[in-house]
Amino acid sequence: MAQPEAPKAAPKPKKKGLGKPDIATLGGIALALAGILGGLILEKGQLTDVMQGTAALIVLGGTFGAVLVKNPLQVVVRAFRGLGGVFFETASSTGEIIESLIQYAGKARKNGIVSLESEAAAIPDPFLRKALGLAVDGTDLQEMRKMMETDIALAEQRIEAEAKVWEAAGGYAPTVGIIGAVMGLIQVMKHLEDIKEVGHGIAVAFVATVYGVGCANILFLPMANKLKARGRSAMLLKEMMLEGVIGIVEGLNPTLIRMKLASYDLEPAAKPKAAKGAAAAKPAAKEAAAA
Repeated sequence: MAQPEAPKAAPKPKKKGLGKPDIATLGGIALALAGILGGLILEKGQLTDVMQGTAALIVLGGTFGAVLVKNPLQVVVRAFRGLGGVFFETASSTGEIIESLIQYAGKARKNGIVSLESEAAAIPDPFLRKALGLAVDGTDLQEMRKMMETDIALAEQRIEAEAKVWEAAGGYAPTVGIIGAVMGLIQVMKHLEDIKEVGHGIAVAFVATVYGVGCANILFLPMANKLKARGRSAMLLKEMMLEGVIGIVEGLNPTLIRMKLASYDLEPAAKPKAAKGAAAAKPAAKEAAAA
């Protein structure tokens, strides 16, 4: 008589880190610069016409000086650290987390939720570790939901604050660019005796405006929006984890929990794997029936 197989351990969600480069961000910046500089060259211009270190110093220095006045230093530091989320993307772990939650649900229904204590302590994701830890400790369901929803709200506020740093930079940069242009015109007006130098000086003066408007609309504002998009995805993942843990506490059937969480998995790449696993399970089911 064949012995039943030991239950498989729940897969541990991987720690998040910097993943592969974000092609959309890098390609978008490259396309924007190629379009602008390509248009300049087609109009018989030269790259040296817009390469002015003084203009860049005025725009960037003035912009980030204003940003520091508006925002607390720790928020600005966090905003710079969060730029990794703009230029790099991490592979979605939604499917892995769903599978982990299903495994936890099956073990909890069979051996009780206290049997998940060791798994809860080893979970790398701090949000899921805290939620499952509270569930194992027997925390009241409504109280646990309230605590975890507070964590989600605070995390969302932190992401919003970091995104607003770049929104502020996008708002200040064009104005600082105009200040740089006016400063350049002031210097031009001091030398009206040479009309050739006046024309050249005016052209150089307006480079600061180009820098300000370009940085705002190609870098700062798009980066703020991408950080918000990444934040919304992270919050959605946390909500899915919370719903999964609540389903485990309520003793729902793992199949029902899977159906409940499936709508959170928006990555089509995860579906072929699941289909492959289902196909592999069919022969095993036939063998068991034959036995």
